[in-house]
Amino acid sequence: MDKLYIICVDDQREVLNALTEDLEVFENHVKIEECESVKEAWDVMEEVDNEGDYVALLITDQVMPNNTGVDLLKKLSADIRFGATKTILLTGQATHKDTIEAINSAHLNHYIEKPWKKDDLHATIKTLITQFVLDKGLEYQSYMDILDQSVLLNNLRKTT
Repeated sequence: MDKLYIICVDDQREVLNALTEDLEVFENHVKIEECESVKEAWDVMEEVDNEGDYVALLITDQVMPNNTGVDLLKKLSADIRFGATKTILLTGQATHKDTIEAINSAHLNHYIEKPWKKDDLHATIKTLITQFVLDKGLEYQSYMDILDQSVLLNNLRKTT
């Protein structure tokens, strides 16, 4: 089975702890990495790629020291190795301009405002992980517990 990763980026440790606690439901199927900076996140993503595994989802805050979440999203979007990686901007401080830039320049998949609702976060992640698995052509059976069944069924209907 291919290893899938969710990379979580936020410079506030308490936010990362809360986020990864909310993501525990996914841990049997994906690895969750916590990063406190854009540089650390990029290093982890390169390591995952070098090991032949996949960064399925990047969840990033916007306002951080040195680089913003949009900076990271733009860099990710420009790198062919991560072309299928899905993205969430999880923030309470992005401006309207930041959000538009993330959508237009970094191909943002989803925006979630802090504080997030756990059920909404889970539903979004299930949908995005499902899209990633389908986009990469991965064997989806081993991920069934964390996939969005309606997205999967609609895709299967289209291919038959």
